[in-house]
Amino acid sequence: MLEQNYGLLREGTGQAVLRPLPIPKLRNDYVLIRTEAIALNPTDWTTLDAEGDDGTIVGCDFAGVVEEVGDAVTKPFKKGDRVTGRAICFVDAKVMLGNDEYHEDGAFARYITAKGDMLMRIPDGVGFESAATVAVGIGTLGYGLYHILGLPLPDDSASHSSEPVLVNGSLSAVQVNVDILQRDPNIGKQIHKDTNGKLTTVFDTVGLDSSAAICADAFGPQGGMYCSLLPVEVARKDVKSIFFLGYDLKGESYRFEGDTYPAKPEILEWSKKFTTLAEKLWVEGKWVPHPVSVKGGGVLGAVEGMQLMREGKGPSGEKWVYRVEETVWSETSTKT
Repeated sequence: MLEQNYGLLREGTGQAVLRPLPIPKLRNDYVLIRTEAIALNPTDWTTLDAEGDDGTIVGCDFAGVVEEVGDAVTKPFKKGDRVTGRAICFVDAKVMLGNDEYHEDGAFARYITAKGDMLMRIPDGVGFESAATVAVGIGTLGYGLYHILGLPLPDDSASHSSEPVLVNGSLSAVQVNVDILQRDPNIGKQIHKDTNGKLTTVFDTVGLDSSAAICADAFGPQGGMYCSLLPVEVARKDVKSIFFLGYDLKGESYRFEGDTYPAKPEILEWSKKFTTLAEKLWVEGKWVPHPVSVKGGGVLGAVEGMQLMREGKGPSGEKWVYRVEETVWSETSTKT
């Protein structure tokens, strides 16, 4: 028998409250999971601070154990499998499927549901704490670099090129083996020099006007393509600027900060294939999770973590992780 569920719910802009919840309804293409660890991302607090609907579960990154598998899930998961994934929270909206609306999509709860074919099995020897850090980063990295910017997939060695690629913002979790320092205001010009003016491809995970300006200086004279996680543009006519939201990867319609975005099933199909590839490369040791700092307090500890991130005191070069069963389960309201 499953235990009482609890989750961290949005109750007003900027407020997250621990509440008892029913076990989430299992949809056909979803998996029911008992979470063991959760990890913080900047989107957790920024979407919580934006205008949106109350009652949604906060958080995206998790690792846990499979309890039940929906009939339409194509990956061969079974009860007891250790998995990691992103339970995309839509803090600004309810997920819209026909006439149904689901508040249950989010990671910071004892029991959650997540899109089954977007989950990865955790390799032997990898703990829940480390595994909880990977899904948002891997999905964002993969979609930005390999789908939007068109780089060859990491298993396609025949198509690899020696041309430089800039991933701006190396203190975030989506950078894998990329180390860029951007505190120097002249760093863009230095990158331009170090790449011999050949840079044509940039993935900016910071997404601010200041980071776009750095990237503008880094491009070569021929321009190129700039991809960002926020709607900012490079002020150059020879650079094509594109931004995307990681929520697209789920393949379902959603509302975000007042705007409605349509379902994109073709992106879901791409995401399924890339997730399978990423899992394979993880098992083979071709990539490793981000450095981890395990914090105390369980789910409620994540509330404190979001506040520190909001104050500019968040993690640098690591991800903050919380063990779910360290939570003191109660109905006490906690404001972020």
